[in-house]
Amino acid sequence: QVQLVESGGGLVQPGGSVRLSCATSGFSLDSYAITWFRLAPGKEREGVSCISSKQGSIDYADSVKGRATISRDNAKKTVYLQMNSLKPEDTAVYYCARTYAYCSGNPINYDYWGRGTQVTVSS
Repeated sequence: QVQLVESGGGLVQPGGSVRLSCATSGFSLDSYAITWFRLAPGKEREGVSCISSKQGSIDYADSVKGRATISRDNAKKTVYLQMNSLKPEDTAVYYCARTYAYCSGNPINYDYWGRGTQVTVSS
């Protein structure tokens, strides 16, 4: 069955880095766009970054632009999100989700989601 499993979160000091992984199974990753969303207490869900399918076009939220890098390894069926210069406001549960082919900013277009990985940025 279709699965997306996030990992790599944890407690990080401000200014630190984290590399999140989204391991997928049960479908052909190269046909799907993957977006990283995050949800923080008291805030709306935010699309952090997306990488589309074959063409590999990439989008970043303004809040992480210049600090985040998304990449995909179709052979390993995994999508990564590298985040640097972390700030306390990056604290959230990070989810990966799939949508067919092209990135979408609307969460309703994503049919499968992972369970999330917590990133806490604190000294």
